[in-house]
Amino acid sequence: MTAETLPSNVSIHPIPAFTDNYIWCLYDDDNAIVVDPGDAEPVLAFLKAKGLTLSAVLITHHHRDHTGGIAKLVSAVPDLPVIGPRGNHIRGITKSVSQGDTVSLPVLNLSLQVMEVPGHTLDHIAFFGHGTLFCGDTLFSAGCGRLFEGSPEQMHHSLNKLKRLPDTTKVYCTHEYTQANVKFALSVEPNNKALNEYSDWVTSMREKNMPTLPSTLKEQKNINPFLRAHELSVKTAAEAYCENNLVDDVAVFAAVRRWKDEF
Repeated sequence: MTAETLPSNVSIHPIPAFTDNYIWCLYDDDNAIVVDPGDAEPVLAFLKAKGLTLSAVLITHHHRDHTGGIAKLVSAVPDLPVIGPRGNHIRGITKSVSQGDTVSLPVLNLSLQVMEVPGHTLDHIAFFGHGTLFCGDTLFSAGCGRLFEGSPEQMHHSLNKLKRLPDTTKVYCTHEYTQANVKFALSVEPNNKALNEYSDWVTSMREKNMPTLPSTLKEQKNINPFLRAHELSVKTAAEAYCENNLVDDVAVFAAVRRWKDEF
């Protein structure tokens, strides 16, 4: 069983990349592990500034903005472990993992469970352990990933899988989409008190150019319309949007996702 919290000597830092990506870096005084390095340059700069050795790379899915830095990092660090989805379709992965596998990262004394969460892509996985969730583009703060490959049923099932994790779980997604997501969420649930309060906090953070991540799973259950398809307020709003009766939570989720795509 994974410990509830990270070892006290391990920190997590968001390395900004492109316009809105975060490459999450877990590190202690000597070693670092990065998640979804779409670009190697900011990673190498951070490692150099901190005097760190890169010890492993974790990959959640195949999109280029999550994998584009692998080759350069591997060339900079020979025999670098690169751990990601099965399928042999992501160049550079040295260890493929799937649902139920455990990823041991002894340099930081970490042990992460692998969860398959298809929807955004069919190969999408998440890593969970020590009270932290690295979920790529599956769950965002106040949002979820577009359905590029999977079905609404798959994504709803994947999000429900994440919802079953402890409420205290810290959610580390890989894009600073929060402000736009909150704007949409407020159109779904304008009277959601927790969401309105969160919106004010997000505005203040972004005015200071500060990250809005991580969030917590409890917070997301209260504000994220894609985790709230079972709530009457979300169902009613979705039915008004699509001018149709929606028979179950999956239908509500699908309508809200389509609404967001058109928003």
